[in-house]
Amino acid sequence: MMTHKDAEHYAGKHGTTEPPEPRIAETIQARASAGRLPCESAFRIVEELGSTPAEVGRAADLLEVKISKCQLGLFGHVEGKRLTVKPAQSVSVELADALQERLVNDKLPCAAAWEIAQRFGMPKMGVTAACEKLGLRIKPCQLGSF
Repeated sequence: MMTHKDAEHYAGKHGTTEPPEPRIAETIQARASAGRLPCESAFRIVEELGSTPAEVGRAADLLEVKISKCQLGLFGHVEGKRLTVKPAQSVSVELADALQERLVNDKLPCAAAWEIAQRFGMPKMGVTAACEKLGLRIKPCQLGSF
């Protein structure tokens, strides 16, 4: 687990010197700007290269490229500020039940949040707002950022 003093040293959390897969590394380097790669861009790389989110996230970490602009709104949307998703006004019983059913160790995995957003036809940040209302934490990230 990374601590505040480890911030900006993403490779250290993997405990390996094994380099990232070259094709993934090249694509990340081509798309990253100022040492950052938006979450949406990372998932485009996943689709284009047929890799997994974990592989792309690991490669970004080993290249010391920070994943930014989380699609769930959890970090990195405004330079220098953490985006705070406000709690939803209300959460339907059906949505609350779906969220509760997908909890793992009292947390909602990022992948489950995405699936629930698709199933309910709502924006991903809408799921985050519902989680805020219900006091649920989203973790782990598909890319390994949190």
